[in-house]
Amino acid sequence: MKAVVYTLGCKVNDVESGSIIRGLEELGYAVSREMVEADLYIINTCAVTAEAERKSRQTVGKSIKCNPQAKIIVCGCASEKSPTSFLEKGDTMYAITGAKRKNKVLELVREGLSEEGKGIQLEEEKTYEEMPLPECLKTRNFVKIQDGCNRFCSYCVIPYLRGRSRSRLLENAAQEILSSDAQETVVTGIDVSEYKDEKGRDLADLMLAVKDADTRIRLGSLEVSLITPRFLSALQQVKHFAPQFHLSLQSGSDQVLKSMNRHYTRAEYLEKCRMIYDIFPNASITTDIIVGFPTETEQDFQDSLRIVQEAGFAQVHAFPYSPREGTNAYKKYKELPFALKKERVERLLQTAAEEKKRYLERFVGKRLELVPENCFDGYTEGYSENYIRVYVEGEIAKHPTQVCVDGLFKDGVLAHVVEE
Repeated sequence: MKAVVYTLGCKVNDVESGSIIRGLEELGYAVSREMVEADLYIINTCAVTAEAERKSRQTVGKSIKCNPQAKIIVCGCASEKSPTSFLEKGDTMYAITGAKRKNKVLELVREGLSEEGKGIQLEEEKTYEEMPLPECLKTRNFVKIQDGCNRFCSYCVIPYLRGRSRSRLLENAAQEILSSDAQETVVTGIDVSEYKDEKGRDLADLMLAVKDADTRIRLGSLEVSLITPRFLSALQQVKHFAPQFHLSLQSGSDQVLKSMNRHYTRAEYLEKCRMIYDIFPNASITTDIIVGFPTETEQDFQDSLRIVQEAGFAQVHAFPYSPREGTNAYKKYKELPFALKKERVERLLQTAAEEKKRYLERFVGKRLELVPENCFDGYTEGYSENYIRVYVEGEIAKHPTQVCVDGLFKDGVLAHVVEE
């Protein structure tokens, strides 16, 4: 039997798909992540934007074209938000399981895919659900430690779909990280800053529990509230910590942050950046910024442009505000014109590119540790500890390698291997 597990959206979805793949393989399926002909399609959907929802429904249509007789199971946030929209896809739709309890997918397959479909199978989840260990990726592995979100930012639909924050038992998370034989392990979740297991142990405790891990440890997206002296001290003790902090911002304007229901000011955000740089001088701080939130004036936007430079961001992911039905912002505010949002995104990305260039130039002539990922067009490519994209001419072995930066190149830097 052949199965396809197709993933849209975030890294957490990707990790959960990896667990589903491992479970299917144990049941005897040959599994692909690509859209190929198969007997079973599992579509792990996304609803972070209206475009993501559209692509999720479109992907179901593609699977039907690949094999009109195959069974289809849809899971993930788009199916949690609008389950009936997937029922319109016809008789091949076997089940819709939503964003919670993704083990339900494997339960349905174990029960046997009868001719009669199961329809909508949405379930609540109040505790963290352990899933099979994801498929092992030798270069970069992802370990999920948390699910759900309690923040209820006014623009975001995810807390309504994923449910309240739930954290994995520290011993289970630590064991998976410590046993990882990947060169780099990324600790991820919907909101890892909210990690707190049933015994009250937080992310600092988890980092101390895995401080001697042989794999390089990188953290997923973080919130301002997590950056404390205690947390940074714990990270200092991690033997192979990757000093990249994806510190979620969303806006550089206090007025917009308040209307977004983000509980910090631009001054507090910049103070947390300073704390990071004091402990990790070469750290890269990367971020997300939503452009064109309905309350954003030109002055508010200028505040976002300035904070890109003030924070010294190594990279910015900027995207236009997308109204999500069911959120407070959708109910309360009128959307800004698309052309205005597009123009502001372009301006912010230009400022971000200039700041990234300044950050990269700091490392010319300096050493970095490269984790090689692949070789393409004559260059080995991978990331340094501080998330700089590194290119080395020729093919080198896939293990952590010391390199010296020669100069800027493509979207990162060109470097050569340092002979020990």
